[in-house]
Amino acid sequence: MDRRSLLLSATIAPLIIAAGRSARLCADEKPADGWRRFEITTEVALAEGLASLWLPLAQSARSYQHSLSLAWQATADQTELADDPVYGAPVLRLNWTKDADTRQARVVQIVETRDRDGQPDPASPAERALFLEPTASMPTDGIVRRTAEQIIAGKEAPRERARAIYDWVADNAFRDPATRGCGLGNIATMLETGYLGGKCADISSLMVGLCRAVGIPAREVYGVRVADSRQFKCLGRAGDVTKAQHCRAEIYLEPQGWTPVDPADLRKVVLEEHLPLDAAPVRALRERLFGSWEMNWVGFNDARDFTPAGAPHALEFLMYPYAVAANAEPDWLDPDSFRYRISTREI
Repeated sequence: MDRRSLLLSATIAPLIIAAGRSARLCADEKPADGWRRFEITTEVALAEGLASLWLPLAQSARSYQHSLSLAWQATADQTELADDPVYGAPVLRLNWTKDADTRQARVVQIVETRDRDGQPDPASPAERALFLEPTASMPTDGIVRRTAEQIIAGKEAPRERARAIYDWVADNAFRDPATRGCGLGNIATMLETGYLGGKCADISSLMVGLCRAVGIPAREVYGVRVADSRQFKCLGRAGDVTKAQHCRAEIYLEPQGWTPVDPADLRKVVLEEHLPLDAAPVRALRERLFGSWEMNWVGFNDARDFTPAGAPHALEFLMYPYAVAANAEPDWLDPDSFRYRISTREI
């Protein structure tokens, strides 16, 4: 039996419906002009034995993304919806504490998005302070601070400094197709070894850590592509998006507030579209990706080096399904052995 048949074959518990984090919005209403609506379905089947599963859920993000509805079916005997107390990351936790013939779950979310292109996105002083702090795998001292200070030398305005860091990352980091998943974002190791290759979590974390090191609030946003791209084919995915996770970055700049950037996608285009950095389409994309995001992508959270409720240890981030089963942790980068599938459709 193939993985899709396995996931869809079992009889599981009745549908449970929970309000999205923006319950004031109605999933049955037609999207307003400029907004698009997506259904995201995650199906998981775990091996026999006691097990726990944590699924990242779509966040609501003020100006550009609304979580409209959430529903799930599962054979689990315990379920919990929880927002991380520090980052507010929305997570669905399911526990199988008794013997059962099947350990399966199916989660359906409806989310609407609109392209980010200059909409104001303010933040409180406490929120800005949080995203200046170092984390366990993203220090802001030592080589990180020294590198950042060298990059911004002679530049005073925060926007000018942030743009210098963005351009330095775009020019020096590169996408390494051999990196598993999206990478881990261990930026001190990247800088100490001088090897700046990786994937989106590595490149976005490099941007974020360098910005934080010189006083610019910054954060990664972890999510998944949900539709084809109008810009480049390699920047989109529709239908089966099981392996379409993508990490972006935001920096805080006055007066706009949180400002979207994505040097990782710039380097993805260079590699996968076989274009040099100085090609006219790449130069144009470099300008677009400092201040805008095409929202054929749904963001889950901006949590870094945190422990989801009930998890046995901290995670660098939660962008994939995560599980503990039979004294083991299924590899979230191998969905065939973990047995999960994520699919999307525009509605």
